[in-house]
Amino acid sequence: MMGGILAAVVLFALVVLVAKAVRMVPQGYEWTVEAFGKYTHTLSPGLHFLMPIYQGVGRKVNMMEQVLEVPSQDVITKDNAVVKVDGVVFFQVLDAAKAAYEVATLEIAILNLVMTNIRTAIGSMDLDESLSKRDEINAKVLVAVDQATHPWGIKVNRIELKDIAPPRDLVESMARQMKAEREKRANILEAEGLRQAAILKAEGEKQSVILEAEGNREAAFRAAEARERQAEAEAKATQLVSDAISGGNVQAINYFVAQKYIEAFKSLAEAPNQKFVMMPMEASGIVGSLAGIAELAKEALDRQPSATSRPPLPSQRS
Repeated sequence: MMGGILAAVVLFALVVLVAKAVRMVPQGYEWTVEAFGKYTHTLSPGLHFLMPIYQGVGRKVNMMEQVLEVPSQDVITKDNAVVKVDGVVFFQVLDAAKAAYEVATLEIAILNLVMTNIRTAIGSMDLDESLSKRDEINAKVLVAVDQATHPWGIKVNRIELKDIAPPRDLVESMARQMKAEREKRANILEAEGLRQAAILKAEGEKQSVILEAEGNREAAFRAAEARERQAEAEAKATQLVSDAISGGNVQAINYFVAQKYIEAFKSLAEAPNQKFVMMPMEASGIVGSLAGIAELAKEALDRQPSATSRPPLPSQRS
């Protein structure tokens, strides 16, 4: 009976020793090995054998990238405005031994560093800067925290501020200021539009006046040219009549006087304020003038060679 119990105890002890000797490290982790409490080496992922009683597993360190939530905290800006700030930190352990033995509570240490540097970065800025330069704050805090955690075997990859919330009364004041600024810009744009429209209208009226003046100038030039041509024609006609009279043709003067007489009477009859024309005149004068015109036409026809006086055609000569 005692032998069976002893055998069972020995078997159990062997199982425990084997379990202590054979270690399998999962992927993404590294385990530190201690010999009587002193760090000796680090186990990478896979199957490993340890010497029972003499060696043991010290710390199981997560080597994957991890995320820490930065709790919300009140931060005072450079212009004494209080804002609530929170964020997240992405970090990864590069050296398991340093992360296990250089700092007691790794995550708490990282959080305290991040929160302290956030207060420092935002405290050096005005409220408007802290709200508009979030990327700059993230970069400053990342550089400071990464340098501070380097001796711990830590690599801080990213630090992101999730929210920067000013007080409610300050938010309302900023909203009113933004509304006033937008109304100001709208009024400026409207005034600028009216100004531009007035300028364009004035330019259009100016161009219209210029074009109208150019048109009047051209019309006056054309009218003067027409009057000049008419005067030249009248002068030429007068010269022809004068030549005819000096040549002994008295009927030419009758033609000239009759033409002027008829034109004057036509102008008087076409006057817009005249409905009836009553004036004494001798019909024999007009008839005599017309007779003179007919005489001139007859003399002109007599001067033309007649068909009978034309030279005979070659066929007729033969």
